[in-house]
Amino acid sequence: MNSDTRTIGHPSLNQAFLGEASLSKVPEVTLVFWIIKIAATTLGETGGDTVTMTLNWGYLAGTALFLVALIGLVGLQIAARKFHPSLYWATIVASTTFGTTMADFADRSLGIGYTGGASMLLIGLLATLGLWYRSLGSISVDTVNTPKAEAFYWAAITLSQTLGTALGDWMADSTGLGYEGGALVFAAALAVVVVLYYRTSLSRVSLFWAAFILTRPLGATVGDLLDKPVDAGGFALSRPIASAVIAAFIIACLLILPQRAGSHASQNATT
Repeated sequence: MNSDTRTIGHPSLNQAFLGEASLSKVPEVTLVFWIIKIAATTLGETGGDTVTMTLNWGYLAGTALFLVALIGLVGLQIAARKFHPSLYWATIVASTTFGTTMADFADRSLGIGYTGGASMLLIGLLATLGLWYRSLGSISVDTVNTPKAEAFYWAAITLSQTLGTALGDWMADSTGLGYEGGALVFAAALAVVVVLYYRTSLSRVSLFWAAFILTRPLGATVGDLLDKPVDAGGFALSRPIASAVIAAFIIACLLILPQRAGSHASQNATT
């Protein structure tokens, strides 16, 4: 019997089964989601810099370390049968720390530069989203409830995190705005996305991905603001201490603020 059409005898049990099957394995997109997302991206910046700079591992070794962690966590996330907040956010943190070290490695070790790196990452992200849409008919996060959709989702997430890092570094270093100025620019851009969400009928899926990308450079510039030297425009805070404080904040959010899996809204999602 097809698993999509099976029943469980009692109507209430059957309804519960169908409700569980319709849930995605990513969290419902609420204010709590965005608060933790920004904190996670900030941790990605300070944590990545802790390994590559404070511990002096270098960009190549740091990138390899976080890549292994990311692959392992994505595998666990895909293998999981339901949404687990701690596993999901650990995977997000791994993707954002990998994005930090990968972007720094491409710019400072390979010499690609922020502009070249951001351009290639943008092309890669758009190609991934395009393949995802062509293959499954939607890039809405509410439809992430199959291994194939999850694979596309985490590929897009990782590319967007790395792209956001490159954009944040470019805005802070290449435009002369500095870390505070860069953070203000990305915060203002996010505010525009919020206004568009509440005031227009633009695709909610497109606005989600725009916001997801913009939160990464916002977190990156805030992270740089915290740990970069004073003469470079930062506050010169200890990277390990800043990372520990941000990690504790994320854990507290997961313990105190409830999170649930997003509903599978294929009929309502705008692709």
